[in-house]
Amino acid sequence: MFRTFRVCALVSLAAVAAACSTDSDSADGNSAEDLTGRTFVSTSVSGTQIPGAGPMVVEFPEDGRISATAGCNRFVGGVDLSEGRVKAPDLASTMMACLPEREGADAWLTTLFDAEPRWSLDGNTFTLTGDDITVSLQDEKVVDPDLPITGTEWVVTSLRTADAVTTSTALENAAPTLVFSEDGTVTGNTGCDEFDGTAEVGDDVVLFEPLTMTRAACADPEVTTIETHILEVLAGETTYSIEGSSMTLTAPNGTDGLEFTAR
Repeated sequence: MFRTFRVCALVSLAAVAAACSTDSDSADGNSAEDLTGRTFVSTSVSGTQIPGAGPMVVEFPEDGRISATAGCNRFVGGVDLSEGRVKAPDLASTMMACLPEREGADAWLTTLFDAEPRWSLDGNTFTLTGDDITVSLQDEKVVDPDLPITGTEWVVTSLRTADAVTTSTALENAAPTLVFSEDGTVTGNTGCDEFDGTAEVGDDVVLFEPLTMTRAACADPEVTTIETHILEVLAGETTYSIEGSSMTLTAPNGTDGLEFTAR
């Protein structure tokens, strides 16, 4: 009986250990798979605040990959989410200059990730807990739900080509617009000329009929270039995607396009 008891005790301990060792990655029982394909935006920070107020945006585009920014440069690379911690020691970043009030944002983010913060997920709330910082983030689709393509006034913020995504002071001042109506009409301006026409809107495709437009002479040659690019995109069958209050239209050639924000 003694030997039998000991064997049963060992089996019971092994069962307990097996029960405690699961495939979960975080302390609250969530798996890293629950994060894949989602983007989270910070809503509150306890401890050292983000220089420039952020927000911090963390994206998990695919399994084992992370993208993050605290309001300036974007950091991307591999990530290990096992043991309930965010381990991302080899992140690469863009190298753009930060606005003066955001100059410390990159260092803030680096300090947080260097501490291998613990992570947890509760529905749409993603929490990072470092040495002296706790960041609460919400799923982007909750914070900034996708706007409808129709009935929204879209303002062009960037021009896309095969080589680059560009913006400029001239584009910011011109603020070209685009509005799709429920009745199938489309109106807007190029920053120089007004236009209208019809457009058939599908799930991710817009079919533009030839537009009718005014013929004002653009005072700024750069605005003329902007107008030409816009009209080349708003022709024929284009594809579109909307994320929150941002929209991208891509021309039939698959490379040229326009980026918009809602106004």
